[in-house]
Amino acid sequence: MSQSDNPNAPLPRMEKDAAVKWAEDYTAYMARLTDVELTPSTAKVNFEACIGENDEVAEDGRYSLFYYVYSPAPVTEHTRIVRTLRRELPEQGYEVTGYREFQDAYSSAIFSARNKKNNYSIEGDTVGSGKTKPQRFSFAVRTPCMLPPGAEQQQF
Repeated sequence: MSQSDNPNAPLPRMEKDAAVKWAEDYTAYMARLTDVELTPSTAKVNFEACIGENDEVAEDGRYSLFYYVYSPAPVTEHTRIVRTLRRELPEQGYEVTGYREFQDAYSSAIFSARNKKNNYSIEGDTVGSGKTKPQRFSFAVRTPCMLPPGAEQQQF
């Protein structure tokens, strides 16, 4: 539930609306960094429960946000996009956790990284089969487990 070995360590606090705003801003930043457009109508906001090491679920309002939005960037640009992300984001404290350049519909481009200080994670990858659905590029972010301001953190 928390990002440390102590299940009762204080969680970062942020309103859900502020978390969504951060996600929108950061995916837009990644798109600008890689010089591609986003399709705002494809944005998806998913708030998820935080599951503890022993499958416990708190009832104090804590959440994790998974947010993604697509870019119409053609597959011919996907390798360039992940290369740019891999080159630029480590300078901002992100550690690369996954990387692959675009090869074909079955071996698409993948980039993932986690911020070493705050445990936020980011992803960029090819989506769509290329056979039945057009392939696009997805920018995604995930927050660590967070607690709304003013909520009392449940102890375990």
